[in-house]
Amino acid sequence: MESAIAKALKLETEPVALIFSDERPEGAAQFKPGAPSCVMFMFASAARGKAAVFDRESYACPGGGIGLGFGNAYVKFPGGLPSFCQFLSTGNENDPAGKVIGEGMRAAGAPAIFVDHFLHGERYKQTPDLAEQFVKTLPIAEVPTQYVVMKPLSHLDSDKEEPVSVTFLVNPDQLSALAIFANYDRPGLENAAVPYAAACQVMGILSYKEAQSENPRCLIGLTDISARTYLRGQGCADKLTFTVPFRRLLQMESNVEGSFLQGNTWAGVLERGEGF
Repeated sequence: MESAIAKALKLETEPVALIFSDERPEGAAQFKPGAPSCVMFMFASAARGKAAVFDRESYACPGGGIGLGFGNAYVKFPGGLPSFCQFLSTGNENDPAGKVIGEGMRAAGAPAIFVDHFLHGERYKQTPDLAEQFVKTLPIAEVPTQYVVMKPLSHLDSDKEEPVSVTFLVNPDQLSALAIFANYDRPGLENAAVPYAAACQVMGILSYKEAQSENPRCLIGLTDISARTYLRGQGCADKLTFTVPFRRLLQMESNVEGSFLQGNTWAGVLERGEGF
């Protein structure tokens, strides 16, 4: 499927389709089971043209397992959900059991940055209670298939595949245009939202939830600064994501003709950007 929106935006990378599948795409990249990493590395790869696949043994981190829809993977975090809630907030150093786990990971050669965050906290939530409320608010899901696939939208087999959502990797100008375009054919002010969640959770389970709603919203993501740190070397330092439930994308694709995306103001923004 070719995207009229991507063409109008002069997107530098492919829109990425997220698909539920019981078939593993031939040649798709996949994490080794249990290997620590970040789902967004695979997203960046898919945006550059290479499909990626995930299953219940290969989702890189507990947040990624939740983000892709493989249940509540936070229970598999070292020390379980209570330790995760302290990790996300104030840290485990003052909890005797948590401190033992952290020091054990350090002795075993775990990455120093992870051990530091485990003991002293990422400080993304003020208290463990707020972190626990965040987890309870997430629309944790079990996908109905063996695999979750990310692939370039142009590689989509429309006769066999229907994505749950499609994610654009965009610069500030392109994000501005998409935020306007999400409201172009609808009443109201909030047809695009910026939820607080991990980058993979925005393009994953939060988009799954929107896809099931009567009037699905578009979601702005990659505000996750941990993921931004990981992706700086992937050409994403100045990018955010814009995720669109597929049903909504089809509506938006049909609206490009005659919209501001073909007008002088947007053409001027594009011309300015090319001059940088």
